[in-house]
Parts: sequence; C-alpha cells; structure tokens
Amino acid sequence: MTQNIVCIRCPLGCRLEVELNGSEVLDVNGNECLRGVDYAKVECTAPTRTLTTTVGITGGDIRRLPVRTRGDIPKSKIIDCIEALRGLTVSAPVNMGDVILADAADTGIDIIATRRVAAQR
Repeated sequence: MTQNIVCIRCPLGCRLEVELNGSEVLDVNGNECLRGVDYAKVECTAPTRTLTTTVGITGGDIRRLPVRTRGDIPKSKIIDCIEALRGLTVSAPVNMGDVILADAADTGIDIIATRRVAAQR
C-alpha cells in the first residue's frame, strides 16, 4: 500500500510517498532531508501532535492564558485533552512553563503555560 503525505518538519513541505506493509514503513521517497523519513514513519504508524489552546485565568491582566502540551501527544488523544481542559480556570500569578494540567488525558504529557501573567494589583 502507498500513502502520500506532505512533510511538515521543515519549511520545504516535501511531498512524500510512503510504502507500507500493514503498519510497517518499507520505503519513503520524495524527501529532501532526513527529517522527512522520520516524519513519515511516525505519521504513518503513530501520528502525534502538539496541542496549543487557552484556558481561563482570574486575577491577571488577560482573560485567557495560552497553554500547550510539553511534548507531542498521540493524535487520537487531542479531543480527550481538550475535554480535560474545558472549563478549567487558573489563578494569577502564572509563570511560563508552569504545569496547568499534569498527565493530560493519561498521555504522560503535561499542559504548560506559555506566558507569564502577573497578579493584578
């Protein structure tokens, strides 16, 4: 079986042709760099993504706190992570890198703040 994908690991956006035998990657063609091969193997067998979103924050100078996963999570767990964050509100102060939700949706990956928010005076 052949699967065609576009690599997103660098700005080139190579069109990759991936030959598969079930869930095993046999060959990757069309990549301009080695990152394309690594991307194709992950994307065709166990795709992952970084989730970025916002949560509510009280006592700060902004209404929504930008957050993201500390690392990649399985693509199939994105909705579960969003559901776990739904309605979550944190209190200022918050520092960049603070854990907002540990082990989001049993992924082993934390959701962290991506900006500092001081408490209002």
